[in-house]
Amino acid sequence: MSSRHFDNDPTKLVLASLQSNTLINPSVSFQPEHKIVHRKVSDAHHGKVSIISGGGSGHEPGFAGYVGKGLLTAAVAGTIFASPSAEQVRQGFKCVPTNKGVFVVIMNYTGDVLNFGMAVEDARATNVQTELFAVGDDVGVGRAKSGKVGRRGLAGTVLVIKLCGALAELGGSLAQVHQLAQHVARNTVTVGASLDHVHVPGRLPSSSDAPAVDEVEIGMGIHNEPGSVRATKTLPELVKSMLQQLLDPNDADRSYCSFQASDEVVLLINNLGGVSALEFGAITTEVVGQLASHYGLHPVRVFAAPFLTSLNGPGFSITVLKLGNTGLGEGKSMLDLLDFPAEALGWGSPLPPSVRSPHHTTTVARERASTTSKLSSQLRLDPSVTPRVIGQALQRLIAAEPQVTRYDTIVGDGDCGIGMKRGAEAVLDGLVFSSQPLDALALVSDIKTIIEVAMDGTSGALFTIFFNGLVQGLRQQDDGRKKEADAAVWSSAVSAALQTLKRYTPARPGDRTLMDALVPFVETLATTLDVRQASAAAFAGADQSKHLRPSFGRSVYVGTENVWLGKVPDPGAWAVATLLQGLAEA
Repeated sequence: MSSRHFDNDPTKLVLASLQSNTLINPSVSFQPEHKIVHRKVSDAHHGKVSIISGGGSGHEPGFAGYVGKGLLTAAVAGTIFASPSAEQVRQGFKCVPTNKGVFVVIMNYTGDVLNFGMAVEDARATNVQTELFAVGDDVGVGRAKSGKVGRRGLAGTVLVIKLCGALAELGGSLAQVHQLAQHVARNTVTVGASLDHVHVPGRLPSSSDAPAVDEVEIGMGIHNEPGSVRATKTLPELVKSMLQQLLDPNDADRSYCSFQASDEVVLLINNLGGVSALEFGAITTEVVGQLASHYGLHPVRVFAAPFLTSLNGPGFSITVLKLGNTGLGEGKSMLDLLDFPAEALGWGSPLPPSVRSPHHTTTVARERASTTSKLSSQLRLDPSVTPRVIGQALQRLIAAEPQVTRYDTIVGDGDCGIGMKRGAEAVLDGLVFSSQPLDALALVSDIKTIIEVAMDGTSGALFTIFFNGLVQGLRQQDDGRKKEADAAVWSSAVSAALQTLKRYTPARPGDRTLMDALVPFVETLATTLDVRQASAAAFAGADQSKHLRPSFGRSVYVGTENVWLGKVPDPGAWAVATLLQGLAEA
């Protein structure tokens, strides 16, 4: 992989990249506080369904590059390869008209589903008509391997966005847009291949299990997730193998959509970011030729460009969409919607003169300051002890970042340690202690607010939900009389928080997630009221996770179990156990 970059500051890179959308396309605005790019909405758009998408950065032009007339109304970006937080997505709803409903379309990744899902539920609670759809079009990881998680979202998501954006612009209802997304996704298949992993700016280069110099990896994901097959192949041999995974009706594990020679299909070839234009043109020619010669398929439209990248990934993906009847009437066939004009950078068509102005200025929409009422209780903490305990626990987690990152680089996408460190540093920086007795409820509420903003991705969502439940658990323990928040109070509160978390994730001990450490801690604390014994149980659960096969998260897609099974614990479980061990020791 190439680990050389013009700028190695990932935070600066993401913000500057998002800002560039307003410089190139004056019809969009940028809210840097929550990393939202959105249309400058006119009165005419208030009569149409709004469409929000988003996900981790590093996939440009996805998704900010698809904001514009005929495509997205807004896109919400996370840090590199990590989903935006629920709070960011909630702010995204404030940037779009909601009177005709909001359609949220994302790729099927756990962090995106959790964070966008929480924001959707909040919107529904305020009577905003909202539908959420997670696209899963990957065939590189078959049914047996994907299990409970389901198919990953890949470049086929762009076709779903294109057709749904056109229908919304033509006045389609929220129900029609949602149904169209489901129809398009059912008829879309994608598989990728890459020569190497990608390097994330700001991280140390990793040599973990990359393909050999003469190998190509079929099925590699867009976050460095390993694929299904590594082999030495020529380009024609590689394309043949990829098309077999896409189109072979006898492959029960991967055949998600049947194709006949008489079908009308659309072909989208996606550059993952690092393939030269010369080589990419040759790939396009090879794919179109083999579709015709081996399958009798002649695409009615061929799109070839960087639609959904993986930073500087030296690879490409092939997407085939089977056209069918939308049931929407004249002028709204799948081909009509695909050909409908779109004024967005990522789709690749030149912007018409109507959206350009020689006198335009960069528009940056600043968020309005908002205040929330501070929660309070009669549950007291010792001000001479609490800051030291919290500080030592968080410092322990920060110090463990390289180890957690190394584990996650092997079995995931390498962002877990950085995300945990970011959250711990934010809590250390954000908490202000006084010499007066501390309010346990107010303290936990403050921590929840900090991590919701500072931590994104799956871990950020899970921690936010848990701390939200912890706030509710402490409120249940507050009877209005001043009392110490002792082990019994905390045990009841964390038990309530765990039940809250269980409502949002089906993960349980044995699924190789942070639950392998968290659940033993909560259950042992409930029976012993001893934080040291509970911490030891959490550590034992995290250590045991190295022998477990994953059921959730990106580890599900890692095909090199022989390398790490029995050796590498779940990074999230290890981080939680480290934090709790630091708490117990302090």
